[in-house]
Amino acid sequence: MKIVGYISRVALLLVSAAVCAAGGFAQDATAQPQDVKAAPAPTAALHELLATIRELQGQVRDLNAQVQQLNASQQKAREESAQLRRELEALKRSPEPTTPAATATVPPSPPPVLSGAAAHDTPAIAPTLAVQPAVQPAVQPAAGQQTISLQVAPPQESLEDSIHRLEETTDLLSAKVNDQAQTKVESGAKYRLRLSGIFLLNLTGTAGAVDNLDFPEIALEPSPFRSDRAFSGSLRQSQIGLEAFGPDLFGAHTSARVRFDFAGNLLQEANGGVMGGVRLRTGTFRMDWENTSLVAGQDALFFAPLAPTSLASLAVPPLSYAGNLWGWTPQVRLERRFALGDGAEIHLAGGILDQLSGDTADPGQDRIPSWGEQSGQPGYAAHVNWLKKTASGTWSLGAGGYYGRQYWAYERNVDAWAATVDVLVPITRWAEFSSSYYRGRGVGGYGGGIGQTILLSGPFGSPATSVNGLDSQGGWAQLTLKPRSNFRIHGAFGQDNPFASELRAFPTVTTDYPEPLLRNQSWFVNGIYQVRSDILFSLEFRRIVTHDLGPEAYSSNGVNLTVGYIF
Repeated sequence: MKIVGYISRVALLLVSAAVCAAGGFAQDATAQPQDVKAAPAPTAALHELLATIRELQGQVRDLNAQVQQLNASQQKAREESAQLRRELEALKRSPEPTTPAATATVPPSPPPVLSGAAAHDTPAIAPTLAVQPAVQPAVQPAAGQQTISLQVAPPQESLEDSIHRLEETTDLLSAKVNDQAQTKVESGAKYRLRLSGIFLLNLTGTAGAVDNLDFPEIALEPSPFRSDRAFSGSLRQSQIGLEAFGPDLFGAHTSARVRFDFAGNLLQEANGGVMGGVRLRTGTFRMDWENTSLVAGQDALFFAPLAPTSLASLAVPPLSYAGNLWGWTPQVRLERRFALGDGAEIHLAGGILDQLSGDTADPGQDRIPSWGEQSGQPGYAAHVNWLKKTASGTWSLGAGGYYGRQYWAYERNVDAWAATVDVLVPITRWAEFSSSYYRGRGVGGYGGGIGQTILLSGPFGSPATSVNGLDSQGGWAQLTLKPRSNFRIHGAFGQDNPFASELRAFPTVTTDYPEPLLRNQSWFVNGIYQVRSDILFSLEFRRIVTHDLGPEAYSSNGVNLTVGYIF
């Protein structure tokens, strides 16, 4: 080392200086004057010694600076490590986030998870896999979008899960670093605009006749004109969404979002069965205060916010017409949140809806008012939800109600209504139960009564024919298992029951099917594996059993393989 060399040199110079000095002292008594003048050697050695010492001092100062810098770096590393350890401990102590419903509730903020009222319009994806409500923040995501976001792994996660999470975090940090080099989506108003969506490929094998090959809901009577076996592929359930973040207004954060899929009318051309048209799903404008939100637009039913979780059925929520009320309807609602302490909250929501009565629109461009809209008044709905955070997750218990008045010509009015109950129970950190139940009348427009709304005593065009709303009840239940942070298993069952006595008492019922339907049951089991935050695979088995007024029941089985990419 340089310092050792310098020390050796200093020692040699000191010894030389001492020897020279000793020789000089010994000659003092006999030295001649010229001898004294001719002895510069000790002085030169001392000068060289002083120069070396000064050089050594400089090297020592540099070394001290390097040591201080190393100590500072070590101290900073210790502080960062301690901070990371505290954050990890905090994450371990906090309850694992629950997901919404696909939606759904996906999500936007984003995805394919796809919470709360967003359940019916968002891919429900792990870590946003389940479509379930969560305690809403001051600025909530729109009800029509399940943002698809990452969940925190449970505290007792395995080493493999930890490595997977660290790899994903590294990828996300790298994406943030490269974010500045990306081309941004720019809005005309110069406010931040975000593009999101999901690419979804569904490969399905079906046994039995169904109403819709891509997303079946009803099992039908077999027909001699087509096979009872089918294999199909579809991209029609893929979705695209835009979200804009505007300025603050009256102290509220403003935002808007719109979402589309490709499950619209099939093209009337060769091979048009795989070319679905673009279809509007939801679009909302929000004003979010600290504890209050105002939402206006076309959105899911906020009085029935939960939905089962499935990637095989995103165009229509899973278990539709089998106990799961759903619909995307224009509405204006007000939401209010109250903190009760100890992690508990009460959420209240109330508003008006554009009534849906299940009418089939004409293929033309002119929009004719539905039977619900012809009443001249909106529908009214409300929902109350109690939530509480625990170590195993967030408990939720909700109840809702809906009322609407329908006009069916010749001064015939029907009072449509529905009462709903929904529950979410985190059994453990690795298991969760969710369920929803309804009892109503004339709610075929929202999937109740297997899509059947009214009963007729005779021909509809006769003024003497009476019109009555069809009573029905139904519900669904789902069990979610979470063996890993990026893998979910869902098992769900749903059933819808129009009242058999009413169906048998009236000869005519409004339905798009060949005859009145008495009961519809459906159940499925699926596994959703999230390879990374944006890549999903799912395998699902589904069975549908539909009963009409006759003694027979029609059934269908289907296996669906799904590949999804969230963006």
